[in-house]
Amino acid sequence: MIKVLRAELRGLRVTGCDLGDHGCLTIDPQFCRQAGIFPLEFVDIWNKNTGARLSTYVTFGPDGSRCCVLNGAAARVCQFGDELSIRVAAYPADPAELFSLKPRVLVFGPGNRIIESLYYTVTENEQGHVLTMAPADA
Repeated sequence: MIKVLRAELRGLRVTGCDLGDHGCLTIDPQFCRQAGIFPLEFVDIWNKNTGARLSTYVTFGPDGSRCCVLNGAAARVCQFGDELSIRVAAYPADPAELFSLKPRVLVFGPGNRIIESLYYTVTENEQGHVLTMAPADA
């Protein structure tokens, strides 16, 4: 079993931090649906402003709110406006399953608006494994 990327939200900005709430990440469910992220699913969060990394689970905020709120202890690691990379892993039992995965990557711009939707594919040729990225609508 190997750990591989299943989905990524790249460049999402923190819209709130709530120390008093239970520890989790609250994000717009529209983002989750597009990326294939489930409620209560664990995610790894990388703060591009500070270099901090943490792991927590996802809860859904208001639909269409474009929110990204760190709750509980996670609120100590991020500040309003910090740029995050949120990554979800898959654990295929067999490395051959890599060829059927198409991890979705959503890239965010100002106001937490999706500016690009991409996916990765892994193929194999005579030189070995090849990783490519393409627009999701291609």
